Amino acid sequence: MYDGLFLIDKEPDCTSHDVVQQVRRMARQKKIGHCGTLDPGATGLLVATAGKATRLTRFLIRAPKVYSGEIRFGITTDTYDRHGEVVAESPVGALENPQVLAAMQKLVGTFDQAAPPYSAKKHKGVKYYELARRGEEVPEASKEITVFEFQPEGEISNHTLSFRLACSSGTYVRSLAHDLGQDLGYGAHLAELRRLQVGPFKVEDALTLDELRNGIDSASEPARGWVALDEIPLPFNALAADAQQEQRINHGQSVLFRTIAGEAGDWVKLVNRRGQLIAVGVVAERIGSGSVGVVQPRIVFS
Repeated sequence: MYDGLFLIDKEPDCTSHDVVQQVRRMARQKKIGHCGTLDPGATGLLVATAGKATRLTRFLIRAPKVYSGEIRFGITTDTYDRHGEVVAESPVGALENPQVLAAMQKLVGTFDQAAPPYSAKKHKGVKYYELARRGEEVPEASKEITVFEFQPEGEISNHTLSFRLACSSGTYVRSLAHDLGQDLGYGAHLAELRRLQVGPFKVEDALTLDELRNGIDSASEPARGWVALDEIPLPFNALAADAQQEQRINHGQSVLFRTIAGEAGDWVKLVNRRGQLIAVGVVAERIGSGSVGVVQPRIVFS
């Protein structure tokens, strides 16, 4: 039984669900999920959760992402990427990096981004792309996102620009490419996309599915591309419990800690004296003006 994270370097032309299904077969366990979908044509880091770690998905899926890719100017598609039908073409004039960089900088910051019509977002249980393929009206829906960095990598060549992007979870990269093309007046689509990083996890530490299969076949845990449950970095503070506190936590009972950083409602990681993850909880209340507080376990792993 695997409890932890598999770091997968996803290959093109397969869905994130396909990857999860293959990992289930390799690991011989059903409890496998993932922390953020990649479009079928995209490559790069897919963080797959296994066993008890699937209960941490809600915390890991919110992590910011880093991508590299290519944007092709002069051609607009209905899906905003190279896999869609061409809906408009425009001759590209003397497009140069300073002009494109200025337009890219307009897309840096926090703003509401509309979901593209061909996406997996659902309306009344039906995915947007299913509505679009049937020729039905796709409702407008937007979500607040943050783009931390969006800049060229190298010069424009054959109307194609390589880029680097750092953004919050839930950002549609192909929508950024489409919006950039609209702003410049030539149209554009996302030609290539590779995810380099999810929170602290990097694609250079990941394995392809073939490499993962070989690693699983040769050892109980792969030497690379694997993060055990106790080693998963969570985006909040950790508290070490003594033996008595650990017993209460294992029974889902609240625990008093003498030193707590944070405020009521904050999540905390609870570990035992051996550094093993035993639970994730919330600060239920702070007592007095000092650092004493009560933690209520919410997800118990024992």
